[in-house]
Amino acid sequence: MTGDNDLSPARLRHARFAIAAVFCTHGAVTGSFATRIPWIQDHAQLSAGTLGLALAFPALGAAFAMPLAGRINHRFGARTALRGLLAMWTLALILPSLAPSLPALCLTLLLYGATAGMSDVAMNALGVETENRLGHSIMSSLHGMWSVGALLGSAAGTVAAHTGTDARLHHLVAALVLTAGGLIAVRGVLDLRSDAEAQAPPHFAPPPKSALFIGAIGFCAVFAEGASLDWSAVYLRDVLHTDAGLAAASTTAFALTMAVARLAGDRVVDRFGPVRTVRAGGVLATAGGLLVVLARHPGAALAGFGMIGLGIAVVVPLAFAAAGRSGPAPAQAIAGVATITYTSGLIAPSAIGAVADATSLVVSFGLVTLLAFALVVGAAVLRQRPPVGQSGGGTGEKAGPADRDDRGEPLDIRP
Repeated sequence: MTGDNDLSPARLRHARFAIAAVFCTHGAVTGSFATRIPWIQDHAQLSAGTLGLALAFPALGAAFAMPLAGRINHRFGARTALRGLLAMWTLALILPSLAPSLPALCLTLLLYGATAGMSDVAMNALGVETENRLGHSIMSSLHGMWSVGALLGSAAGTVAAHTGTDARLHHLVAALVLTAGGLIAVRGVLDLRSDAEAQAPPHFAPPPKSALFIGAIGFCAVFAEGASLDWSAVYLRDVLHTDAGLAAASTTAFALTMAVARLAGDRVVDRFGPVRTVRAGGVLATAGGLLVVLARHPGAALAGFGMIGLGIAVVVPLAFAAAGRSGPAPAQAIAGVATITYTSGLIAPSAIGAVADATSLVVSFGLVTLLAFALVVGAAVLRQRPPVGQSGGGTGEKAGPADRDDRGEPLDIRP
């Protein structure tokens, strides 16, 4: 990658804050949407099963559109590509609440998922490039800022739901505010472009084998995240019979714990190493899932969703870091892991709905609990050796979080 010749410490700090603001904006869209899913369900007169069907369409949109993000970055440069893709995503928030029926909702969610996937890949790719130039880990805190955005969006959604505000008005105002904020934030990110002689990436390339197991761990974490974000409010309303305001607060509680854990995640991983951190998180998330399933009081379920958020918070940033060190083509590996993990997040809501329609929402979150336990079993795949001749993720600095073993000790990274 070339461009943005000013790589002074001050410029890099500014770029870090700018990409963090982009992550925050992206998360706020998700939080704004998730808290109003019960309103959208009632407005379109959908059962749990048909709602789950509709929520499969973001996954379809993302699956087809995500591979295009690389070509868009190559053609326009990272900053211009991110500017357009982020604006498309924030404005797509307007669409789902306008849908009066299942077919209309499916179409709007298809577009919603496509813009979500492309902007997500673009901002994560730029986040990794910014981390490489800074020389130390920032990915956990960037994902923490995404969770802060989800928290802010869900908090506003909780207020809107509690006051009975029409979701169409709520999402229109939120989309306009977030679009303006996102455009301002993108102005400060690094302006990177592909080398002139570099070949354009293919429209679609399967992830390398080295990324598949890493992607599987990310899949489990993001499935639990997507299920909790999109179904926690419905769970409290339908299973524990809470009012709309308290039900929406479950999404806020989940986003809050995710944000706190991710913002502190870089230091925790430096201290204990990625494998031990993910194993401990898996135990905590499994306990939280069991608490949700067994809850007979809203307070217990709220605590359970919070524990799930704490447990899975740092898994995805660590998956990206491990992918970048997993083989000879780090960019392709990162793209592959991103596609697997974020498609999981878009698949999760529909899968939860399908299981709930066949059995119950309690059984659905039993599935979430099993996937959380899979983090305990599979955490070792995140213990990845950096590419030959590199240290600290190729930054030239000391060994970073992904360069440590399960005891938190630096790996031998000599060629």
